[in-house]
Amino acid sequence: MENNTRATSSRTDRKLVERNRRNQMKALYSKLNSLVPHQNSREPMSLPDQLDEATNYIKKLQTNLERMKERKDSLMGMVRRRNASRSSGIKCPEIKIQEMDSALEVVLITGLDGQFIFNETIRILHEEGADIVNASFSVVNDIIFHTIHCKVGDSAPGFGAARISERLNKFLYDA
Repeated sequence: MENNTRATSSRTDRKLVERNRRNQMKALYSKLNSLVPHQNSREPMSLPDQLDEATNYIKKLQTNLERMKERKDSLMGMVRRRNASRSSGIKCPEIKIQEMDSALEVVLITGLDGQFIFNETIRILHEEGADIVNASFSVVNDIIFHTIHCKVGDSAPGFGAARISERLNKFLYDA
């Protein structure tokens, strides 16, 4: 009879351990699911769908991180070139234009006296049909980093990063 009691006790312990494991996994899935932004879906998602969505979200974050690291490295290279040109006595503004779907990002690096260049950049963007969504700047020592975000509309035929880049570069380097 003692053998039978041990077997029942052992079976009960295994069931309890398994139930605790399932509850812990359920809590972890729930926590993971709460960290992933969701589309406004009213239907509950199956566990495999939740895991797929989390995986895709993490991959998207990794891609964005890599793109931001590349952008940072690019901007840091611009600062180094700018500092090198400053030490050689050359002071010219620099510009970088990046097209992203229906948006355009313009990064303009100038000296403290570059307000005119910034104004002209805005004017050229308006002439090319870009709607400016946001413009900001940061000052590091005597360098100003202007960042301009534009929305590209369907109503602007012939609009493109190449044309804007050509006009802005012509303005900057011919002036």
